[in-house]
Amino acid sequence: MILRIRSRDGLERIQVDGPHIPISQLKALIESQLQIPLQDQTLSTDQNLLLAKTPADLLRFSDMADPSTPLSALNLSHGSILFLHYHGERTVRGCPAVSPAGSFGRKMTMDDLIAKQTRITRQESPHCDSVSFDRDSANAFQRYVNETLAFAAKRGGFMYGTVSEEGRVEVDFIYEPPQEGMEDDLILLRDPEEEKLVDAIAAGLGRKRVGFIFAQTIMQDKKDYNFSNKEVLQAAELHAESGLKEWVTVVVKLEANEDGGADVHFEAFQMSDMCVKLFNEGWFVTEFGENDDPKLSKMKKDVVVGGKDVKEVDNDFFLVVVKIFDHQGPLSSTFPIENRNNLVTLRTLKSHLDRTKSLPFVKRISDFHLLLFLAKSLGLGSDVPALAECVKAQASVSEGYQLLIESMANTS
Repeated sequence: MILRIRSRDGLERIQVDGPHIPISQLKALIESQLQIPLQDQTLSTDQNLLLAKTPADLLRFSDMADPSTPLSALNLSHGSILFLHYHGERTVRGCPAVSPAGSFGRKMTMDDLIAKQTRITRQESPHCDSVSFDRDSANAFQRYVNETLAFAAKRGGFMYGTVSEEGRVEVDFIYEPPQEGMEDDLILLRDPEEEKLVDAIAAGLGRKRVGFIFAQTIMQDKKDYNFSNKEVLQAAELHAESGLKEWVTVVVKLEANEDGGADVHFEAFQMSDMCVKLFNEGWFVTEFGENDDPKLSKMKKDVVVGGKDVKEVDNDFFLVVVKIFDHQGPLSSTFPIENRNNLVTLRTLKSHLDRTKSLPFVKRISDFHLLLFLAKSLGLGSDVPALAECVKAQASVSEGYQLLIESMANTS
């Protein structure tokens, strides 16, 4: 049975005899296979273990503290991921040996000297303290990729919300741009005019773009990585474009459970400062071959990882774990979402207004996707930010706007 062990060094695998073995034996295997002493190990099924900073923090992760507990009691099976915190330093196995010609025996150029100073290590702390999802918005996204796409094609969207002074991100809605999702790739067919409307509506709602969310396919779940090299590159590009230090990247995936079924999981990360810096400076190889390992990002020049000169870096070195919470936001997510395989017409608007007619009008239009439809379809682009401000304040909508929207809906 293979278990995946995620630590600050990335994702590694160990071989165990089966789920019947106790935690004490698992730790002994980690010591022998990964060269991490027993006394330095803290294990947990909770990924937040990787955010622990002090001994007191580590004490909160007690689910694997009893050495006699069998792995089966933790519902661990082949392919399960565990999280490992350890003290001290070690040489990560599998790093390529140093080539003598790479260090001496030839004339060093300025690029060589710069590369020698480019050391990639795991970033321990994110700039984003946590990310919280509006439940309805998150559910609308996962339900579409699960029930409609069946996790057979990738899907993505830009998250909009707020960022507190403490670095807490709250996501209140997700805008899904035009895109082409494939089994292992996601091409965003971005429309600058539509995105201007989206940003204007968001500003009226007191929100801004705070991150990117994407769904991996079921075929990717069979591969041993959190992000593929293509996903690292896309996430780094969007993070760099945002200029927001708290920018969050969220992956949604389907994972097998112990009952033989599957559960939808949300995992949040930030791309490390070094990752964004390397992207901005053009270090990443941006072309991918069929035989490339998706777990590794290729560099155009040598970098230093674990004391070794390499041109391939485990993608996990570029990921910083972010805690996830949820909340009930002020907006609804019941209006059909843009740029999906569904036709949204004035009849759709009328059905929505009829279904919500018992509510005050401002409540009936308190939906980002509806506001975007009004901006695109009713020629209200310049007026929708004002409507969005009404929604933000939950103030009365002027009679003129209300009559215009209702009359247009009734022409369907």
